[in-house]
Amino acid sequence: MTKMYETLKLEQVSDHVLVVYINRPEARNAMNTQMGLDLRELWQEIYVDQGDLRCVVVTGTGDKAFCAGGDLKERNGMSDAQWQRQHAIFEQAVLALLQVPVPVIAAVNGAAFGGGTEIALCCDFIYAAERARFALTEITLGIIPGAMGTQNLPRAVGDRRAKEIILTGLPFDADDGLKWGMVNKVCENERLLEETLATATRIAENAPLSTRRAKRVVSLAREVDIHSGYALELEAYNRLVPTEDRLEGVRAFNEKRRPDFKAR
Repeated sequence: MTKMYETLKLEQVSDHVLVVYINRPEARNAMNTQMGLDLRELWQEIYVDQGDLRCVVVTGTGDKAFCAGGDLKERNGMSDAQWQRQHAIFEQAVLALLQVPVPVIAAVNGAAFGGGTEIALCCDFIYAAERARFALTEITLGIIPGAMGTQNLPRAVGDRRAKEIILTGLPFDADDGLKWGMVNKVCENERLLEETLATATRIAENAPLSTRRAKRVVSLAREVDIHSGYALELEAYNRLVPTEDRLEGVRAFNEKRRPDFKAR
């Protein structure tokens, strides 16, 4: 992808892997209105046309912050109507992120507060640097999480831990996130992107049609009963049987070579 964004930096690190940098380091990568517009457009574009893209990594520019949440300097003095109009853009952006067909990995390189934690939670899973810090601080500002934090956090850490995190507004570190099930892996600070890209590359080497369908079915698993979920799994499975990639995967296994998947 070659499109330029005001608040995002895109780096195509291989034919199949894209890194998205949240890029407002002067504001600790805080989310202003333009960032909401940029994120919404990016995720919608990927939803419409993945091209050769098979995995996305989201991280922050610099070594201090992944995303410090909503830009309270921009929000200072907003009317209720202006605040809600801006928030509607953020709502559309996170909903669009959830709908991205290819896997999205958060590489949390520093502070992820408020909306920063919520963006990470909307990704498929999270790798975090040792220095990463998380918090849902909205309750200390007289609001509550509004970018799916009250929905995604309990699914990651359980209801009781989520209530403690949200109701106190207190920060927690990467090791706590790992222990509680929100973070998949804690990496040395300087190796975060390297290790995240290694996983993204491994995902991108697998059959892309299979990867997208597996992501979709797993994402729905908590939303339906087990029999309905299994029916969705079997539908996805049977759609993959007649694909060229399924034939290539079996051939490559028997020929003891790496498969060359074409997303067909």
